Amino acid sequence: NSLSGAGIKPATFRLLDNPLNLLSYSALCVGVGSFSDPSDLPGLAHFLEHMVFMGSEKYPSENGFDAFLKKHGGSDNASTDCERTIFQFDVQRKSFKEALDRWAQFFICPLMIRDAIDREVEAVDSEYQLAKPSDSHRKEMLFGSLAKPGHPMGKFCWGNAQTLKQEPKKNKINVYKRLRAFWKKYYSAHYMTLAVQSKEKLDTLEEWVKEIFSKVPNNDLPKPEFSDLLDPFDTPAFCKLYRVVPVGKVQALNITWALPPQEKHYRVKPLHYISWLVGHEGTGSILSVLRKKCWALALYGGNSETGFDQNTTYSIFSISITLTDEGFQNFYQVTHLVFQYLKMLQTLGPQQRIYEEIQRIEANEFHYQEQIDPIEYVEDVCENMQLFPKEDFLTGDQLMFEYNPEVIGAALSLLTPERANLMLLSPGHEGRCPLREKWFGTQYSVEDIEQEWMQRWTVNMELSGDLHLPAENKFIATDFTLKPSDCPDSDFPVRIASSDEGCLWYKKDNKFKIPKAYIRFHLISPVIQQSAKNIVLFDLLVTILAHNLAEPAYEAEVAQLEHKLVASEHGLIIRVKGFNHKLPLLFHLIIDHLADFSASADVFSMFTEQLKKTYFNILIKPDKLGKDVRLLILEHSRWSMVEKYQALTAGLSMEELMEFSRSFRAELFAEGLVQGNFSSAESVQFLQYVTEKLQFAKLPAEVPVMFRVVEIPPKRHICKVKTLNKGDANSEVTVYYQVIKRSNQRWSSCSSMHMEEPCFDFLRTKETLGYHVYPTCRNTSGVLGFSVTVETQATKFNTELVEFKIEEFLVSFGEKLNALTEEAFNTQVTALVKLKECEDTHLGEEVDRNWTEVVTQQYVFDRLNREIDALKQISRTELVSWFQEHRGQNARQLSVHVVGFGAEESEEEGGKNQGEDKEELSDSTYGEVSKLTFLPASSKMADVISIMDVPTFTGGLPLFPYHKILK
Repeated sequence: NSLSGAGIKPATFRLLDNPLNLLSYSALCVGVGSFSDPSDLPGLAHFLEHMVFMGSEKYPSENGFDAFLKKHGGSDNASTDCERTIFQFDVQRKSFKEALDRWAQFFICPLMIRDAIDREVEAVDSEYQLAKPSDSHRKEMLFGSLAKPGHPMGKFCWGNAQTLKQEPKKNKINVYKRLRAFWKKYYSAHYMTLAVQSKEKLDTLEEWVKEIFSKVPNNDLPKPEFSDLLDPFDTPAFCKLYRVVPVGKVQALNITWALPPQEKHYRVKPLHYISWLVGHEGTGSILSVLRKKCWALALYGGNSETGFDQNTTYSIFSISITLTDEGFQNFYQVTHLVFQYLKMLQTLGPQQRIYEEIQRIEANEFHYQEQIDPIEYVEDVCENMQLFPKEDFLTGDQLMFEYNPEVIGAALSLLTPERANLMLLSPGHEGRCPLREKWFGTQYSVEDIEQEWMQRWTVNMELSGDLHLPAENKFIATDFTLKPSDCPDSDFPVRIASSDEGCLWYKKDNKFKIPKAYIRFHLISPVIQQSAKNIVLFDLLVTILAHNLAEPAYEAEVAQLEHKLVASEHGLIIRVKGFNHKLPLLFHLIIDHLADFSASADVFSMFTEQLKKTYFNILIKPDKLGKDVRLLILEHSRWSMVEKYQALTAGLSMEELMEFSRSFRAELFAEGLVQGNFSSAESVQFLQYVTEKLQFAKLPAEVPVMFRVVEIPPKRHICKVKTLNKGDANSEVTVYYQVIKRSNQRWSSCSSMHMEEPCFDFLRTKETLGYHVYPTCRNTSGVLGFSVTVETQATKFNTELVEFKIEEFLVSFGEKLNALTEEAFNTQVTALVKLKECEDTHLGEEVDRNWTEVVTQQYVFDRLNREIDALKQISRTELVSWFQEHRGQNARQLSVHVVGFGAEESEEEGGKNQGEDKEELSDSTYGEVSKLTFLPASSKMADVISIMDVPTFTGGLPLFPYHKILK
């Protein structure tokens, strides 16, 4: 509804009732984004999204809104796209109206104080630095640079210290004035749409919205318009072959077309229809043929509907293929197959049978959908209000309304070889790509597509006999009857079958009452953890099993029956969910393929090489490397990712894989959970099928499903490792405190919640150490602890300074905690209790919680209730005492530093940082790397810890030489 008040038009809004949740939610979409950035201040729209949260005239505290949300069990976030900017928050229902008022002030009268500008630029710059190693972001920036001069796709939408601080200073641009002018011009009520969701009556919500948001200013200026800038990629530079050097070890071919804007065809969704066929993985599909040739591992086609892929100037249709080494060598043949398939679709024309099948699948899913995360829902709705007429706000992005072969045919006719851009990514291009993209530094080269191939594609191209349209889908559900219960109702799962070979837990869904179910099994084996080599063989087995299932199970996937195979530390986890009518077919298919596991030599070779890349790509990410190091220290007998990589590169044979698969299946314990629309009698049949089909013997001895955890000696310990990505400046510091006494473990989550907002305010807002700073309550194989993590850049701060600042924060937090009033303490405890009391929004949440108890064999299904009871008994004095105990002289502390590229220079300069006002630390020197080594995982981990034992944070520490092991 458009509201009128005081002569202005505030936001259009949508009111949504939610009967299940104790939280309330709101999202606001401003119809302006980075396309509107001024040419001399790239990234200004993104920067404004950050700055509007820094206090308002009515509530001037710089971090006041975050503090209010954390105090009342809430959170907030925002994102900037090409033509839209979205803000959202959630909070306890009782504080919703006040939170709405505080939040609305950012759109009514934000402070955006001058003093905060330089500090928040650092947060924007840190966000940009974190994005730089992402190949998807790098690809987008390179692709955007191909647009016509003057088109907004060519803009640098991220913004960084160079564009928002250094260059404006050099060019005498007043960023503060420009920021306020941008807000005044574009943050106008008539550009905005608002969605709120809460348990209040709709009339009450409408009254609040009128009262609060009618004050949002409306300047009545025309909305920014870019629809006249059509065909931005109609340039000679577009239809070329671009060779790109990726950050990760990945080989991929991207074929992309820029089409006229397709948003107006949302009722037909032509690109969705085309992507459904192009991305199909069943018999006769592009990927099916490529897999048989061992040329490709995955294929994705379509339009992501982000601002980059779809806006008012163009719509992208892209096909991305993950190639094997052999596929990379034959990438022109891979491209040829894609063009053959598209030619087949163009020749056959749109197929009404297939369109109606997709319609039926998506209508079923929409009708019986489980509630998504409410915060995502209000985000989607407020954005939909910018795109669709009122009657389609809730369905416009989800349903296919009408079959229109002319619209589909028009889009399909544009997907021709002459209009395509080819982008080929491979580490093998290193040293052969002389060009660099300006902002992310992506190395690339550009060349004409070989004339011989272009001739084959454009002159009477023959169609392949291996390609054809998908057959009718046998997995589409038609029976949506709710099953009657055949056992007594229970609040928690009950064990309905048990033997030496396995057991089954069961719970009938009598709450959500939808014709869906979840089936989960954990096949526990003693052979997995026997060696690093066995873990690698297990990873290979599960990867190849998923590959073998990909084609026969794809029809089930498109019919909304989902499956996932997980190679966990102690067994194979099988997850299946969807409409219960056809779900047994999918489950039986998975067990059949496991029982008859096989792999050809070509497939074995293909996935062995791919697994090397997977391990490497994990370890070049600072957060993954830091986790690997931390868990290697804390969990007894854990094998590190580096040890797995070494075992893989040492060489494995096909015979070893097949022997491992036999030994894995020889002795198992199968533990399962079935929840949803199945009777107990039907559920028992799943366990019976597993045991009868796999024919395994019982385990000779019980296999632990969690690692033993090392008790950290009561000292401070530190381990530093070098990042494995030479060009990555990102560092990560995690300071972890272990909680040993079980009676003390209930305090971790309470302490972590109290810490969230002060941590953000101190380490990000004031110290500007990085974009991501956060405390975490950690559960390490059943042992709790808490940690503080900062992701920063080695070009700005060395990791020892970051550690020092974390220590400063924890000291100040201890003082704040000690000064906490009983009222403030009780408010936050109540907020945490309310969060835990929130009812599940969909069946999957309940299943996830119960499955955690099953897979860890703890079976405390009422854990949430116990936690709530424990929280209600906590006193302020006890919490303060607990925190002091774990921070005192006997603190069991482990710090893990992943040091980014470029840190050596700053370390050698004695901890000096680039900024003039940064603190300095004492000189740091690198010792011989041989002084710091990890013992094998089978050795005593206490010895490892003693090697890393250091008395202070200011001395230099040698780096563990991961970079020498992993080449």
